[in-house]
Amino acid sequence: MTTRAGFVALIGEPNAGKSTLLNRMVGAKVSIVTHKVQTTRARIRGVALEGDSQIVFVDTPGLFKPRRRLDRAMVAAAWGGAADADVVVLLIEAHRGITEGVTRITEALADIGKGRRVALAINKIDRVEARVLLGLAQELNALFPFVETFMISAEKGHGVDDLRQWLAGEVPEGPWLYPEDQIADLPMRMIAAEMTREKLTLRLHQELPYQLTVETEHWEERDDGSARIDQVIYVARDGHKGILLGHKGETIKAVSKAAREELEEFLGRKCHLFLQVKVRPNWLEESARYSEMGLNFKDGN
Repeated sequence: MTTRAGFVALIGEPNAGKSTLLNRMVGAKVSIVTHKVQTTRARIRGVALEGDSQIVFVDTPGLFKPRRRLDRAMVAAAWGGAADADVVVLLIEAHRGITEGVTRITEALADIGKGRRVALAINKIDRVEARVLLGLAQELNALFPFVETFMISAEKGHGVDDLRQWLAGEVPEGPWLYPEDQIADLPMRMIAAEMTREKLTLRLHQELPYQLTVETEHWEERDDGSARIDQVIYVARDGHKGILLGHKGETIKAVSKAAREELEEFLGRKCHLFLQVKVRPNWLEESARYSEMGLNFKDGN
């Protein structure tokens, strides 16, 4: 039996559907999916099996014009993920068409795409008419010579199987890189922190979700098979702490309950989740916080 294994980078603008596609490909929730842009901070790898092929997906942060150190580190991680991959898939939203950001990405692909196969996946196809889709595909292929173009709906699953099957034939021949039952190479502590951060992002509004980070400080396996998980939510200002806690602690309780329930479903066992909020005015300038997110602090310079 000839096996194949390789890395596939999903790139695109924020909110293009990369995390949704990754989760659909892998068949489990390994990357947070929210209505907020720029929520994926680390290069989360999800592992999918297709026939004799193992496809390791690198879900990169959305590519956008960076303003802050964290933004710059995220964009560097995204391009780093593309440069390290065997195959690159550019995901764009059908209804948004060719934006300034998409044009910048296709220009950068002229350099990053050298020596690797680059495919185009037009997502959210249910939002536009067929003739618009065909025109968009032609325009994009005029900007960059994609080896294949796929029409998909990551949310509904349309076209995803075709893309996965194509990728399975594109990754190099070689032994599998991960055990058969492993779906992600992120430490469970980081996945747990991401789940809590997703619930915070869904609950809170405006800029606050980008001014906080979540770290799993302690993980204890208990004799009864359950796990005790202690997490710290770092915020930049005292005022943010009050917003996070909510009236009589209602907000933090709701977030904790939602995160615990999802963790229990993911792990298939009981979890005891304890959240603590700490004010660290300069956490966005601390290298340790970036390491916890799987980002390179120096890339933010």
